[in-house]
Amino acid sequence: MASTKPKSSLERQLSQALSTRHQNSLLRQLSTSPPDSTDFSSNDFLSLATSPVLRAAYLSELQSHYATFPLGSGGSRLLDGNSRYADDLESSISTFHGAEAGLLFNSGFDANAGVFATVPQRGDVIVHDELIHASVHDGMRLSRAARRVGFRHNDVGDLRRVLEDEVNSDEGVKSGERNVFIAVESVYSMDGDLAPLREIVELKEEVLPHGNGHVIIDEAHGTGVLGPLGRGLVCDLGLEGRVFARLHTFGKSLACSGAIVLCSPVVRSYLINYARPLIYTTFMPFPSLAMIKASYSLLRNGYADELSTHLRSLVSHFHALLMASIARQSRDNLLLHVTAACPRSPIFALETNDCRSLAKYCQDGGFVVRAVVPPTVPTRRVRVCLHAGNTFEEINGLVRRIDEWLATRLKPQVHESADAEIKARL
Repeated sequence: MASTKPKSSLERQLSQALSTRHQNSLLRQLSTSPPDSTDFSSNDFLSLATSPVLRAAYLSELQSHYATFPLGSGGSRLLDGNSRYADDLESSISTFHGAEAGLLFNSGFDANAGVFATVPQRGDVIVHDELIHASVHDGMRLSRAARRVGFRHNDVGDLRRVLEDEVNSDEGVKSGERNVFIAVESVYSMDGDLAPLREIVELKEEVLPHGNGHVIIDEAHGTGVLGPLGRGLVCDLGLEGRVFARLHTFGKSLACSGAIVLCSPVVRSYLINYARPLIYTTFMPFPSLAMIKASYSLLRNGYADELSTHLRSLVSHFHALLMASIARQSRDNLLLHVTAACPRSPIFALETNDCRSLAKYCQDGGFVVRAVVPPTVPTRRVRVCLHAGNTFEEINGLVRRIDEWLATRLKPQVHESADAEIKARL
């Protein structure tokens, strides 16, 4: 950690906080990956960020408006930053996802913070999965809701307990006068598991029969990889008319930036009037909007479906190899754990107390993965993300590297049998 002499009492306090974080191995720093390394970390699930097809579609969209588009947006969307192009794009995306209306935001963080800070009314209740994104927490802290209650991750039984407690303890909730907002994600970014969304919606309708239960789902990591044409989990399950709002971000599978909140026309109008992250910031310029339109064109024409099909085969292959590696561990020397069920998302959580060691070993071998530790996540793990641009050979190489790391920590006889099995499998 670089050290500089603090210039004031405040800087001494800030420096001490950074030192404490450094001593606890929690210091965050910016970094870049070697250009010849293999990406198993980014959220570019469809590998569109380097796609010549997307590049061509984007340049074509720019060229078609070359003589007229401004380079800057000119201001916030409520003042001078709006355009017919933005309105049409917003409407087109909403239709694609089967929503009545939608509202573009500069980022998914802005969208979540804006929705949860403004939509819950005084006295309402927000119930959230315990692993919900930080942007939702920031929005909830600014909201007028009377209570914010967490439930165990993806545990529908615990959600039932929380909802029934609210009904039994709050006459306004029971009668339907007060609202209950249920915040979940379609794909959880650090675990890769999917929300049991159908069960959550059905439970909400059962326990809150007066229509005062509202599910808000963050589809950030499901956009492009779940559902027909990448429309997301809500569309995959046919729940478009049974959720209150959806958030789709463009910075992951779609290789852009920005986000859209899909909702009713009334909610859209309300957000325009009250969502501060929308009102008080300069809107995205035309080049950003054109990139979003180009990415959605690849969803609509089915090109991204081909990428998703390949990605799913990579996920199955990687999971099978990992399970074979883990099976060689003895119960009294369990160094690495992965969920037994093959994930539907391209995100894997390789849980291990030695996550920094494993991550570094993979990085030294040319594979970019990241160690993630508490408090960001409840358990230490190496997060691995697969991409449509990865190959089976790259998958094999990563697993071989993981096997080597495991073998150095297991008993000698396990090491020898691991070498033989690696050669046989790969």
